[in-house]
Amino acid sequence: MKNFALIGAAGYIAPRHLRAIKDTGNRLVAAYDKFDSVGIMDSFFPEASFFTEMELFDRHCSKLKRTDKQVDMVSICTPNYLHDAHIRYGLRLGSDIICEKPLVLNPWNIDALSEVEKETGHKVNNILQLRLHESIKALKKRIDEGPKDKVYDVDLTYITSRGNWYYTSWKGDIRKSGGVATNIGVHFYDMLTWIFGPVKENIVHVKSHDRVAGFLGLEKARVRYFLSINGDNLPENAVQGEKRTYRSIQIEGEEFEFSQGFTELHTESYRHILSGEGFGLDEVRNCINIVHTIRNAEPIGLKGDYHPLAKFPLVKHPFGWDR
Repeated sequence: MKNFALIGAAGYIAPRHLRAIKDTGNRLVAAYDKFDSVGIMDSFFPEASFFTEMELFDRHCSKLKRTDKQVDMVSICTPNYLHDAHIRYGLRLGSDIICEKPLVLNPWNIDALSEVEKETGHKVNNILQLRLHESIKALKKRIDEGPKDKVYDVDLTYITSRGNWYYTSWKGDIRKSGGVATNIGVHFYDMLTWIFGPVKENIVHVKSHDRVAGFLGLEKARVRYFLSINGDNLPENAVQGEKRTYRSIQIEGEEFEFSQGFTELHTESYRHILSGEGFGLDEVRNCINIVHTIRNAEPIGLKGDYHPLAKFPLVKHPFGWDR
């Protein structure tokens, strides 16, 4: 049984990490978040110590080094722009790391973290759960065993409606979230490059506060993508329960079905990591390079091979400004 600390306990994704820690037979000994809405901890680890000040959390974790509750693993569920700092903290605490995606915002952060890994002797693992989805693993096997010279036509569409709160939160600040492509798309880009190979061409057609559309030329695929957080872009049949979400991947004009099987992927990710099969720093280079390029690209408009939904008219920022 390993001892875990959790940074970002009040976040949206934290419950999946709490469940994964419990379901893999480990225990949470300490948690931190600047916000105290963490009652969910009662369902998993009511005995874990909780702190709303990083200094006190650090003091507590340091003291645990001399006990049977020494922190073996630090799980990080904080806003994207804090991942790099919290990973460094965990490594220097003497722990291995499990970090939510995106691991970092910039490619050079990966190289710097690699140096800290060497200094500390501990490892960084990223949650790339789509690689563990059974349908996606089967697709990769099919592509790997298919014609070596075939280049597939792929359309990726992901629309997940977000309200105006999004733009007040850190997620609406491109400096903190990395923008739409980074915040909601990074795991899709990882999946696509994992299956179809590295990037040869990266073109952005449309980019704004609520969407991004572009083209990725991969080794074995021509990918047109459209990502949006604007509910007005949803097709009529996209409402799923209380979440207004539409997710689609078409390969050679045929729909690839992978809408089920997401529930336990964080727990499965933890099992892989704890067995020494986690996805480390080198595994995330492709997707971090992609989102960094998109973030800094100048959109070319509706030219060339663009996603059909890129034609949706752009809308003004709900607060009248971009940041």
